[in-house]
Amino acid sequence: MDQSNGYEAISAEWLAHRGNSAERSPAIGVDEVRRWARTLPPGSSVIDIGCGPGIPLTVVLVEEGLQVYGLDAAPSFVAAFERNLPGIPVTCASALQSDCFGREFDAVLAVGLIFLMTADDQVRLLRKFAEILSPGGRLLFTSPSPPCTWIDQMTGLRSVSLGAEEYRKQLASVGLAVMAEFEDSGENHYFEARKTATAL
Repeated sequence: MDQSNGYEAISAEWLAHRGNSAERSPAIGVDEVRRWARTLPPGSSVIDIGCGPGIPLTVVLVEEGLQVYGLDAAPSFVAAFERNLPGIPVTCASALQSDCFGREFDAVLAVGLIFLMTADDQVRLLRKFAEILSPGGRLLFTSPSPPCTWIDQMTGLRSVSLGAEEYRKQLASVGLAVMAEFEDSGENHYFEARKTATAL
């Protein structure tokens, strides 16, 4: 079974057009992630789940002086991450099966990931986010606001958004409170949440 939700199969094409320093500055989501990173205390530990090659987003966390970890299920992306961000811990595993370095984090970033999963796995992933966050920890992830399904243009696989109302409900059920929602220039919808209680 492909743990990377189809991205290992198209990794060469993806890396040829994205994930390099020349493409980074105008990349969608960079400004939003940088603003979020700057609200975290200096030196906070952050895991980027679905980090890809580390560019354009993980590198923003590094630049902002955070203690950064990466996780991605596509071996080619992890190899590129190691080239782009040498010395930054990264592991190749699915988000649901990884032990996430066997630790808690002050923050979790997951851009462009959750909607690649089935509805049941999305609920499991939200619970995992809560489990690996320290008390008061912060979460930032993306998924369309309306409930919908569509075919991913690159992988040809089905994507699913549970919708903002359901995400808020599921987050609350595991002790995560939505603090803000916003969109970037690419119309990606962000959910920013804080851990307010122990996961149930």
